[in-house]
Amino acid sequence: MASVVGTYARAFADVVMKPGSHLDPAGAQAELHSIEGLLKESDQLRRVLENPSIPGEQKRAVLDVITKRLGTSRQVRNFVAVVTDHRRLPLFGEILKQLEQELNDRQGFAEAQISSARQLSDAEKRFLEAEITKLTGKKVQPRYEQDASLLGGAVVQVGSTIYDGSVKGQLERIREQLVED
Repeated sequence: MASVVGTYARAFADVVMKPGSHLDPAGAQAELHSIEGLLKESDQLRRVLENPSIPGEQKRAVLDVITKRLGTSRQVRNFVAVVTDHRRLPLFGEILKQLEQELNDRQGFAEAQISSARQLSDAEKRFLEAEITKLTGKKVQPRYEQDASLLGGAVVQVGSTIYDGSVKGQLERIREQLVED
């Protein structure tokens, strides 16, 4: 299913990033997340849109009412209609995650999960973000969280790469060296 998810995400990223497109990538994602929220909140809505016995025209009419109330762009409405028509709505959340990654890659952004033992000051955050930018060559979109088990320092994850500068990580590496010797 990963290839199906990627196909839909790349196709919509093409629409969003097309030269002359009036869609803001962040705005389009926000609109899609609003629709995802409605689908999560309303089992009845989700069942109607996923039901193969309900004609596509009726599903699109329901979708038109919803997107009009939300003020959704035509492109986002059409994308959700295509996903619904092709019976991929159960994959909608995965498609959105892949779309975020695709848009970040195309815009030169890197998402960074930064865990620290304590709340970081603004200056520390700026320093960390600058260092991550140097390492990745991309603009950083950070997400911060606290993890007291780190004891000190920070752990940064960008994609599948982990940079461990925590006291806990250093102690673990020392322990491994002692066990090896």
